[in-house]
Amino acid sequence: MIDVTRLNNSKLTINAELIERIEELPDTVIKLTTGNKIIVKESRQEVKDLVKLYKKEILSRDL
Repeated sequence: MIDVTRLNNSKLTINAELIERIEELPDTVIKLTTGNKIIVKESRQEVKDLVKLYKKEILSRDL
């Protein structure tokens, strides 16, 4: 799970495994495999970094 910020400053936790794609249009839009779209304040790169960090944490627990 990763924490992101909606444009109205509310915090949202999303399942990183459900992210299908991330676009900057110029706002960052996260499209989920469920079909939902979420517009967030974080940049595309920031969201990618959050997902990478999440996956590293998950993998390190399995070792």
